[in-house]
Amino acid sequence: MTPAETAPTSHPAGSPAADPDQPDTSAIRLGPLLQAFGDPLRQRIVRRLAADGEAGCGDIDLPVTRATGSYHFRVLRQAGWTHTRRIGRERYISLRREDLEARFPGLLAALLKAAEAEHAD
Repeated sequence: MTPAETAPTSHPAGSPAADPDQPDTSAIRLGPLLQAFGDPLRQRIVRRLAADGEAGCGDIDLPVTRATGSYHFRVLRQAGWTHTRRIGRERYISLRREDLEARFPGLLAALLKAAEAEHAD
């Protein structure tokens, strides 16, 4: 096998290449994950993706400008929360469930449960 065939990927097989600022699974760190999840708007995005799966950036209703929304999507992507794929001008975002579970078993479920409990208050 060549190094490219054995290197960890940061996007599902057969999908268009991810943005270059999306970390490989082995490069995802706990600190940036928790810091990114600490923002209520980013929690909302993660919870939405967890509940409904992949979504186009424009399909996620956010109470902020498009530029601010793009910033929050970038923070999540750079921290390792999300995978972004492009088709033409469109960007589709999904949670990196398998990568997060492999890197930090149980973390995603625990944070989603905690966010849901806090949101219910």
